[in-house]
Amino acid sequence: MSTRRSRGRFRSRYRGPLAPLRRLLDQLPWAGPVLALALVVNAGAVGYRLTEGWDWGDCYWMVLITLSTLGFSDEHTSLVHTGGRIVTALLLVGGLVVVQQTLQKLLELTNSGYFRRLRERRYRQQLQRSMNQHVILCGYGRIGREIAEQLCGENIQLLVVENDPGRIDEAQQRGLTVLQGDATLDETLEEAGIHRCRALVAALPSNAANLYVILSARGLAPSARLIARADSEEAEGKLRLAGADQVVSPYVAGGRAMAATALRPLAVTFMELLAGSDCEVEEFLLSEHPDRLGDLNGASLSELQLGRRSGALVLAIRNPASSQLSTGTVESLIANPGGDIRLAPGQLLVVMGSKRQLQRFGELLGSALAGVESMPS
Repeated sequence: MSTRRSRGRFRSRYRGPLAPLRRLLDQLPWAGPVLALALVVNAGAVGYRLTEGWDWGDCYWMVLITLSTLGFSDEHTSLVHTGGRIVTALLLVGGLVVVQQTLQKLLELTNSGYFRRLRERRYRQQLQRSMNQHVILCGYGRIGREIAEQLCGENIQLLVVENDPGRIDEAQQRGLTVLQGDATLDETLEEAGIHRCRALVAALPSNAANLYVILSARGLAPSARLIARADSEEAEGKLRLAGADQVVSPYVAGGRAMAATALRPLAVTFMELLAGSDCEVEEFLLSEHPDRLGDLNGASLSELQLGRRSGALVLAIRNPASSQLSTGTVESLIANPGGDIRLAPGQLLVVMGSKRQLQRFGELLGSALAGVESMPS
């Protein structure tokens, strides 16, 4: 019953010929005082035009010096008729009230943060129009700063979602695009362009916060690629259950890197050199439909000569889970595949090369290609 009454009051409020004006004043609270001030200014100018016969420039000049209480005049704006004096008196009385109300309303809106929220809303709308195929980084702490630096080094479009003012200032000083908001909220992720992003990285310091981010992101965008930070095995398991495609523990990754440096220093040095070169590693996912593969279906690498024709190097091939279940003998990942390896629907090809070589490799796959994902080299 109360809902019906509120709807009735809402409808009655916006009925009649002045309904559009009422709706405008509710949406733009500053419009009422500004419109009243404009009405007074134009009414005063029309009054001087009718009573004194001045041109419009002199009429508006007289209105200006009257409302501002300056009161000085010249030979072109000297009042010679009683009607002009009446207009001036009315303009002084009514105009000062309107000017005072206008200034008071604008100051009230400024103190309440209305104009700041208006700027933020425009900024968010601009973000929604400009961001596409970007990476959303939730959290700009120590891990987030390193992630942002690596992605910016790869010229990847990045959007940082952060709620801490100090970290926001730090990110903006480094030239990053920042969206202020709580990354665990659905509306924040939608404003960040979760439906158009290439990946989302949850790097918040709390496991619970990262879990909320992954749950919200997976619910909004089921096909989005989600990467999360975890501090324990228990948190890793929960994040994977929530929908994270990849979970990374800074402690585990750091320990593995230190162990690899101790055992295989040349290999680690090579990877560091690779990261500083123009070489990249990308994943080429083949379609699961055999018809889309065409002549590629069942053809071996030696027959296709993809490496020779493109210049790129096939590092590994991962077979789909369906083929592993059907045969029981197919390896999950084939590293350094030989020329006798044959392509099949659903396979994932890990390829290394320059941007031009990788682009050529994708062109050779043609309609068989279902998707491409960049990997950190």
